Amino acid sequence: MYRINEIFFSLQGEGFNTGRAAVFVRFAGCNLRCPFCDTDFAHGEQMTAEQIAQRVFAYSTHPDILIVLTGGEPSLQADDALIRLLQSHHQTVAIETNGTHPLPASINWVTVSPKAGSTVVLTHADEVKVVLTPDTQNLLDTWRQTIQAQHYYLQPCSCANTDEVVAYILKHPEWRLSLQTHKYLHIQ
Repeated sequence: MYRINEIFFSLQGEGFNTGRAAVFVRFAGCNLRCPFCDTDFAHGEQMTAEQIAQRVFAYSTHPDILIVLTGGEPSLQADDALIRLLQSHHQTVAIETNGTHPLPASINWVTVSPKAGSTVVLTHADEVKVVLTPDTQNLLDTWRQTIQAQHYYLQPCSCANTDEVVAYILKHPEWRLSLQTHKYLHIQ
């Protein structure tokens, strides 16, 4: 059984896959308590892997639709059995994780979003996406050196410090800008 906060269909609003149609599986529960988190992770519905897959595939079985495991912290619950079931319709399964727990090997796309004060155990990802806060700015070089990825994104915190993020990227062009486009578009 998995504790699921919600499952919904929208566009990926952040990072490399911005603009891609996606079904989001938002897990309840997290090992961190980030003040900017937009998940009500205290509540969740107990669901089997089959119930999750049925709800996900009700949106579409089209192989170009991304399935995003998010949270809370999905690495606390996601396992190979669920991921393989979701991949059974040739779907790409991505995870957005804080990187503090090992991941199932079968995930297709890994986004690590490390947080200040946590111990990141993942050393490889497809993308690193850091929300810039006063606590994270001094850790950017460390995360860039310790987490090997194809893409590195810096994101304003709740769209509030965009000018600061742009200024940082202009001085450090190894980072790219990630905006929470879903908030600008007023979609989930």
